[in-house]
Parts: sequence; structure tokens; C-alpha cells
Amino acid sequence: MQPVTLQNVVDSLVDNTLDMSLPFFRPELALCATIVILLFVRIFKGGEYIPSFFIAILGSITALILAFPAEGFESWATMPRQELFTGMLVYDTLTAFIRIFLLSFVVLFIILSRLTGIADAKDGQDYYALVLGATLGMCIMSSANHMMMLFMGVEMASVPSYVLAGIVKGRQRSSEAALKYVIYGAGTAGVMLYGISLLTGVLGSAHLPTMAASLADLDIPNLLTTAEGRLTVMVLVLGGLMLGVGLAFKLSAVPFHFWCPDVFEGASAEVDAFLSVASKAAALVLLLRVGAGLGLTTAELPVADSADPPRVIAVAANETTAPTQNAVLVKQVADSQDATHVGGGPLSPVRRFFVILVSLIAIVSCTFGNLAAYGQTNIKRMLAYSTIAHAGFMMMAVAAAIALAGRDVVDARTAVSALLLYITLYLFMNLSAFAIVAFLRNEMHSEDIADYAGLIRTSPLTAVMMTAVLVSLIGLPPLAGFWPKLRVLQALYMAGGPLMTFVLVAAALNTAIALVYYLRVAKTMCIDPEPDTRGAVSLGFLPAAFVFVVSVPVLIFGILPGPLANWTDLAVSQLFS
Repeated sequence: MQPVTLQNVVDSLVDNTLDMSLPFFRPELALCATIVILLFVRIFKGGEYIPSFFIAILGSITALILAFPAEGFESWATMPRQELFTGMLVYDTLTAFIRIFLLSFVVLFIILSRLTGIADAKDGQDYYALVLGATLGMCIMSSANHMMMLFMGVEMASVPSYVLAGIVKGRQRSSEAALKYVIYGAGTAGVMLYGISLLTGVLGSAHLPTMAASLADLDIPNLLTTAEGRLTVMVLVLGGLMLGVGLAFKLSAVPFHFWCPDVFEGASAEVDAFLSVASKAAALVLLLRVGAGLGLTTAELPVADSADPPRVIAVAANETTAPTQNAVLVKQVADSQDATHVGGGPLSPVRRFFVILVSLIAIVSCTFGNLAAYGQTNIKRMLAYSTIAHAGFMMMAVAAAIALAGRDVVDARTAVSALLLYITLYLFMNLSAFAIVAFLRNEMHSEDIADYAGLIRTSPLTAVMMTAVLVSLIGLPPLAGFWPKLRVLQALYMAGGPLMTFVLVAAALNTAIALVYYLRVAKTMCIDPEPDTRGAVSLGFLPAAFVFVVSVPVLIFGILPGPLANWTDLAVSQLFS
């Protein structure tokens, strides 16, 4: 056995990085290379004649190609879970899926930015570098396996977004939006970092699986019997809440949503699309990583019998456990069958805390977002509140997944699959909506809903596509938005218990509430008379083609959701294992 020396440690780290980590990190490396080229090309003579759009689109397409598994999607069932960079990141089927999602979105987003003209020849390098930098941070967020990488990913995604919010020069609202975004982001980042320090200080590690094992060893029910133990639990709860502040900020979940409507109204519609789709998707996956990492360990092996409710979990942490200890463990399992139905095991209190907290925030966010959207006259503010509502709806799937993780792994994966289906179809719905808003802004120089009156008569394709997208956002068949909402409701039903039943009812009611403000926009475009002061509105061939390409999947996946649903099922095959 070799002695442990500094040289041996360095050699091990280098070998681990070169042989095991970098091959799985190629998409992020491609993004880094593209950013460097964008920033350095202007330094060299003649570099100003190279369009930044082509560099950005080639780099993002290259990263997307590298994100696909070499053996095809069929290999996902046997793909090994791999910890990268000594456990800082994790590569599994969920990482592979969300990378493809983010990079596919950024390709479409770069094309949209080119068509709308927001990334001009003078500032194109800066704009695309910021977009790719934020995307890199989101990729790290979605594969974080360590608290340090969690914080770094959030900040790498947030800081470029602050600048993008104020990218429109000479516009006071844009600068105000960026300033508000920075202030809120800095405050929540400090709170989140302090929460991380509390959690890692008590648990003695920042590695998520190790933190979960330490939580299991603490035996929280017994800790509550002593004053010192209650203090420890209080610190853990406080740290968890502070960590949740940062995640809620990225999700624009109530009560940390205040920045969202003002920033969406002040920023350009293109940037709003980026924040509402990519940022939300990465934050939701990160929330799932935290919940799964701190709520379940390999020491807990849930064995569920669906024919015997309530489910009793056998936790095989140690085969040599004494009979008395087994009796205590069975009692803990039985006691854990409460209103949250989170299953038993040493981490059931952690799951219960997570599920209750996320469920309540999800209900409030969904309800507040839908109600606040009613009185909006600006289309971007209305869509901002819509994103808050949809974030709440998707958080319900996370709560259901973590609740099910302690009882039935298969059902928990089904809940996560519903979340991924929701995220993927939300890309097409929201990108289409904000793309139409951006193109109409260029033609009409207005973003007020009232100015969309009678649009069906002068630009019928645009009005029809926008109406289809809005109906899909409601969740009505036969459009694509129906299926993810139905699957989230199914996941909540499978989770069971009074709390999940209450969440299910709230989700169904919010779907009905959303009918009014979405259809109000459709009614304005298709029924209200056209104003006499407005001339013909024409998007042009390329913008209309882009809108058509990103809107048609809303209809196609509404009729044929099977292939996409099968893909999301493959993407969750390694979770909770």
C-alpha cells in the first residue's frame, strides 16, 4: 500500500479528472470554449467581421451534439451513475436529459435573438457570451452533488442574467429591472450561503450523499428528547429554510417572487423567455436533487406492497440488527405514517419537512400567480405571473416525488417523469409566447394587451398560434399542456394522504382559475374590433417560420405524447436507486 503523500493525492486527482470526469463534462467544455472565442475574436484584426451569431450557434450546436449519449438513448437503462470531480458533480440519466433540454433551448433562443435583432453587431459578443455563461451555470446547477457546486451553479446562472435583464441600452425600465434583480439576487445569495454553512457545519460535510448519511445517523426523533438535540434540529431547520430562500428566488416562488413581474416588464421579451424556461428548469432539477439527496440514502431500501395500504417499509440498514432494535425501527416506521405519507426510515422527518414546505409554497405560488395575472394590462407582466403559477404547479410534482421516494421508488420516478414532461413542453409553450410578444413588439411598438385587439384580421397565423399556446398553458386537450398537468395530478393522487389530496384539489382549482386571464388575451386578439389607428401587422417570413416551428410541437405532442413521455421515463431510471 502506497503511503499517503501530497504527490499521490495530486496524481489521484489528476487521473480522476482526466480519465473519469472530463469525458462526461464535454458539453460544458464546449460552452466554455465558445465563450472564450466570443470574447477574444474582437481582439484580433478582422475579428469584427466575423458575426458573433455564427460563433454562438456553432458552439451551442456542438455542445448539444456532445450532450447526446454516444450509444443512443437505449443505453440510458444501463448507463452507470458517475460522480465527477471527486463527487462535486454527478452524471446520470437526469443530468443527460436536462443538458439536452437546456442546450436545445439555447440553440432556439440564439436564433430568436438573431431574428428579433436584440443581439446587434456591436454588442452581439457580449450578449451571446452572457447567454452561454448563464447556460453553463444552469448545467452545473442541474448536476450539482455538492453544496459548493450548488452555490456556484446558482451564482453562475444568476450573475449573467442580471446583465441580460438590463441589456437594452437607453431604456430606464430595463436598467431598473436589472437593478432590482441584482438587489434581490444578492440578498438571497447571502441568505442561502449562510444556510449552507449551517447545514455543512452541523453535518460535517458539503457532499450531498454524505450529508444524507449524517442526517440518518443523527436519529432526529431521539434528538428531540434533549435540549441540546432540539438546538441541533433547530439549526438544521433554519439552514434548510435559508437554503430554500435561494432556490425559491430562482423559481420565483412566493414569497420570493417580488422581482419577477418588474424584471419581466422591464427586460426584453427574449430575456424573459430565457429566464422563464431555462432558469426555471435548472432550478426545479436542483430542488429535486436537494430533496432526493437529503431525503433518501442507500441505507434505506423501501419495499412497498401496493395491495396493502398503508404501506409498511422494511429498512434493511444492517442485517445484524438486534431484535430489540428491529422493534424500535418498526415502531418508527409505523409512527411515520402521518398526513404526509412519506414512508419510514431514519430520514422520514427530513422528507416530511421537505414535503410540507414545498407543498405549501407550491400551493401559494400557484394560486397567487393565477390571481395576480387577472388585472394585468401588460402582456409580459401577465406572463410573469403565469410563470410563477407554473413554477408552483411543477413544484407539486417535486413534493409528490419526495413523498413517494420513501415508499415506492417506481411511483417516485413516475412523478419525476411528469415533472420532466412538464418542463419540456413548457419550453415550447413559453418560448412561443415570448417569441410572438417580441416580434409583435418590433412591429407594433407596444406590449399592452389592448393593442392586440383584432389581430386575427391582420395577422391570422400569429393570432392562431398565440391562442393555441395560451390554451395549452391552461392545460386543455388536445394541446400538449394537458398531459403534463394530468400526470402531475396523477402523481399527487399516487402520493396519497390528506396533504397531497389537498395539493391535488388546489392544483385542479388553479387550472380552472387560469382559464379567465389566458382566454382574455385570446378574446382580445380574435373577437375585439381592430383599432382604426393600427395598420397591417406582418411578422415577415423568417419570424413567422420560427413561431410556426416552435408552436407546432404544442399540437403534435398534444396528440402524440407517447415518444416524449417514454424519453422522460428513461431519464429518471437511475433516480432513488
